[in-house]
Amino acid sequence: MADPMDKAGPEGATPAAAWRVPDTLLILFVLALVAWAATFVFTPGAYSVAGDPARIVPGSFVAADGPSPAPILGDAERVGFLDFFFAGLVSGDRYSATVGLMAFILVIGGVFGMISRTRAIDASLIAALPGGKARSERLVVGLFIGFSLAGAVFGMSEEAIALTLVLTPALARAGYDAITALLVTIVGTQIGFATSWMNPFNVIVAQSIAGLPPLSGMGVRIGVWTGFTLLAALFTWRYARSVRLGERAGLRTVSSASEAQGEEDPGLGHARIAIMIAIAATIAWVAWGVGARGYYLAELSAQFMALGIFVALVARAAGLEGCSLNAMMDAFRDGAAQLLPAALIVGVAKGILLLLGGDEPTASSLMNTLLDGLSSLTALSPDWMTAWVMYLAQSAINFFIASGSGQASVTMPIMAPLADLSGVTRQTAVLAFQLGDGLTNLVIPTSAGLMGCLAAARVSYTDWLAFVWKPLLVLMGIASIVILAAHGSGY
Repeated sequence: MADPMDKAGPEGATPAAAWRVPDTLLILFVLALVAWAATFVFTPGAYSVAGDPARIVPGSFVAADGPSPAPILGDAERVGFLDFFFAGLVSGDRYSATVGLMAFILVIGGVFGMISRTRAIDASLIAALPGGKARSERLVVGLFIGFSLAGAVFGMSEEAIALTLVLTPALARAGYDAITALLVTIVGTQIGFATSWMNPFNVIVAQSIAGLPPLSGMGVRIGVWTGFTLLAALFTWRYARSVRLGERAGLRTVSSASEAQGEEDPGLGHARIAIMIAIAATIAWVAWGVGARGYYLAELSAQFMALGIFVALVARAAGLEGCSLNAMMDAFRDGAAQLLPAALIVGVAKGILLLLGGDEPTASSLMNTLLDGLSSLTALSPDWMTAWVMYLAQSAINFFIASGSGQASVTMPIMAPLADLSGVTRQTAVLAFQLGDGLTNLVIPTSAGLMGCLAAARVSYTDWLAFVWKPLLVLMGIASIVILAAHGSGY
């Protein structure tokens, strides 16, 4: 459900985990201060646009006569420093990439909070381990693919923490180690997150901001997801097999506390099976709605809300523990609250854009001045390098803004028009964002999903880095090839 936010792992988990970068909101408020100061120094400008949909005409930038300082307190004509946050939060309507996105994020969070309360996903995983034991590496690979699919479809991240508690002792009893459990859970989810075709927290957000139809370019992304997932599943199979056969020492760190939690089985039952079927049906419904009916944020929210209502009624009728109607409403609030920081980041990022004069290419703004400067730099290099540099830049930014939706809100208003000016398609720019945002979640200490899973598996951050850095470099190399191929094919 939740996209990785900028939180370190549990206190005291490891010495490395104690180090923390500033909170994402703090970083954005500093950026807002810098943006406000920039309005006193730099000259805004505007572009001409042409075509349908309208795109910036290269070389059409015209600078204004001089700087246009933003006031401290804004008015009806101009956003000021003290009200930029409010202006960002109220910008747009139910179909916009600000208010609409924030509402969509909160609805999704609430619905999957309800699903988590039913423990349907936990029960399904435990049911896949007969007697708590895996019988061969085929089941490990099956679990990996399932976690990757969960990351791709609804952005599973922090939910993997609880599931790591379940799988680590179960896989240990079958002869595997804690690293195997982490490969299945955190690596599986983040591979899916990075290569998704419908993740609401990165693909839909980024495409909405870039002015692309939600779920557009699905075919290529499904191919990328399939390739990355199969490759990573093969690596997981080889590692798990070598540990079970004693060819590799492995890292066995399961504690008695983890064992006790791993024994807990909520039981699958008819109600939880019905909930899992409903999730699958909703995914198909969403795909049909977007493809056949052109559904957007409001309609997508309604589809997930229908899923939430069904889940609540089934859980109540079946008498699932802790799933009374009042408890399910608490779960909805808790789930929405978990994603409130992501929604706020969307609003703050929009407020910064408004402080700079907005993101309309035909209106005079510092954003247009920034784009003109960046396009002058990219003109010195071939356009294929621009696409690759976009991917590298997104990878670096993810160390500081670990929220997928937050990073999209900050970077895509710049990357989308820069793509137009540099000969890169916006679809490729979104793909560069996805891969850059998702893959580095496997190492950044600001990822709550990563640090939580490491704590659940009792693996230190340094041990994890020592293991994962080589596979990550391979994944990033393949991602670079994918970006270059996407640009070369005009994707």
